[in-house]
Amino acid sequence: MHAYRSHTCNDLKAAHVGNQVRLSGWVHRVRDHGGVLFIDLRDHYGITQVIADSDSPAFADMDKVRAEWVVQIDGWVKGRDAALVNPKLPTGEVEVYATALTVLGAAEELPLPVFGDVEYPEETRLTYRFLDLRREKLHRNMMLRSNVVRSMRKRMWDQGFNEFQTPIITASSPEGARDFLVPSRLHPGKFYALPQAPQQFKQLIMVAGFDRYFQIAPCFRDEDPRADRSPTDFYQLDIEMSFVEQEDVFAAVQPVVQGIFEEFAPNKKTYSDWTKIAYRDSLKWYGSDKPDLRNPIKMQDVSAHFAGSGFAIFAKLLEQDGNEVRAIPAPTGGSRKFCDRMNAFAQKEGLPGMGYIFWREAEDGSGMEAAGPLAKNIGPERTEAIRVQLGLNKGDAAFFLGGKAENFESIAGRARNEIGRELGLTEQNCFKFAWIVDFPMYEKTDDGKIDFSHNPFSMPQGGLEALNGDPLAVYAYQYDLACNGYELISGGIRNHKPEIMFKAFELAGYPNSEVEKRFGGMVKAFKYGAPPHGGCAAGIDRIVMLLADEPNIREVIMFPMNQRAEDMLMGAPSEPTNAQMRELSLRVAAKD
Repeated sequence: MHAYRSHTCNDLKAAHVGNQVRLSGWVHRVRDHGGVLFIDLRDHYGITQVIADSDSPAFADMDKVRAEWVVQIDGWVKGRDAALVNPKLPTGEVEVYATALTVLGAAEELPLPVFGDVEYPEETRLTYRFLDLRREKLHRNMMLRSNVVRSMRKRMWDQGFNEFQTPIITASSPEGARDFLVPSRLHPGKFYALPQAPQQFKQLIMVAGFDRYFQIAPCFRDEDPRADRSPTDFYQLDIEMSFVEQEDVFAAVQPVVQGIFEEFAPNKKTYSDWTKIAYRDSLKWYGSDKPDLRNPIKMQDVSAHFAGSGFAIFAKLLEQDGNEVRAIPAPTGGSRKFCDRMNAFAQKEGLPGMGYIFWREAEDGSGMEAAGPLAKNIGPERTEAIRVQLGLNKGDAAFFLGGKAENFESIAGRARNEIGRELGLTEQNCFKFAWIVDFPMYEKTDDGKIDFSHNPFSMPQGGLEALNGDPLAVYAYQYDLACNGYELISGGIRNHKPEIMFKAFELAGYPNSEVEKRFGGMVKAFKYGAPPHGGCAAGIDRIVMLLADEPNIREVIMFPMNQRAEDMLMGAPSEPTNAQMRELSLRVAAKD
């Protein structure tokens, strides 16, 4: 017999009754039923019930073990009585009568339980992550992640893509986030960077003549943490293709991503009609560039109905250029109680409140009437025009926000989501996707300068000619894939012509010399025959988070950082030794 096990803890069935077996695993739970001991023995594969009575030579040893001890058990397989079969376990028809028990690894008193689904503080869970990962839900999430990555690889290979690995130590590159810098011992005063993405390398792979590339790529960004983003590193399905336009990338990606969702969330509906929405329309309609389309509410500009109206706040706002009033329709939300609740939500978000109108049966029985403070101020003609524009009826409501769109858009988007949830309008148990396209190439920074709004390597729509006009009017061949309110994919058709690249960076304040210095390898490559190419990257962590129905990305990462970007288990970041600092020619500056 094998030194540690003849079977796993998920193998034994009724057909094994009478067999001598050896199992090894963790003591999941111990139960004493008055002279009869039960152990639920757990390994990676499952759980088997082990039993010993006072006649068993293993009884005394079983009486000593505690939860999470690692043990080896010899015994023989018994069938359970019909009334005692556990249909929830693959091994539920049998149990193992123990004849011998060997302790392979004793455990101290546990800082958090493994059995059950008790919530514990995150700091404790991350400090003892190896215990946390023994819990059923976390173990299931990690296996889901492993299987998703395996399926991704197969789907990419089946489409003719080839997997190549790109460097982990490279040069700094402006990708929209802070780099993690690595000091060079051999070149004092100089630094490598951990790649924010394999962007330049995958483009160089296209220049080198490899037509379809993919990689399960680690990416490193020194970012502030969020529930849907790791503060240090993450993995993405990185893709690049030659001789393609935007639609070719979409056609290659959809079968992979849609197939993953259909495979690993079979009990939820995965919609196949991936609509395309312009970035500017997404902000206008949904208040976000990653809209949750499960919610059918679409916001609309209703400025015309408030211009010159009796509602002075909006009327005065609209006298200034660039201001607008936007409505959030709320079908079935037509009650003062609901409107007051949403007004309180807006106040929690930092606004004075939201104006609202709701439509109800007229008190005199004459039909439908508009109610609420706004309705009284602007009168029946304007409220009726708003109702018609928004397609609302009796029992419905609408909420209003005004000013410069960029100042209220994100709050309007959150209010839209809240209204959809509160009113039960948001579809459940499904995944809805949308390509967000036509991103602006540039944006104006707080100090009035022009900078790239997204990926600096995207091709401007209209090429070089477009860059000779107003930079803020230039759109890029840049696209994101949104799903249920999350950004899953970001990509673009690349700028592969040196003259366009130099001009694009010049508008963002980078002279040719700086471009040559930062991206010399890519500029050099483009001078020797670069094909039109494009691609994207899909966030694996976020995809698994959605599939696992987890609200926090740390629940699907094996060893995540905490919210302060600290590794509680390994003690990172840590202070270097003086010898290490001397080797690297570094000194820590004292804080002011």
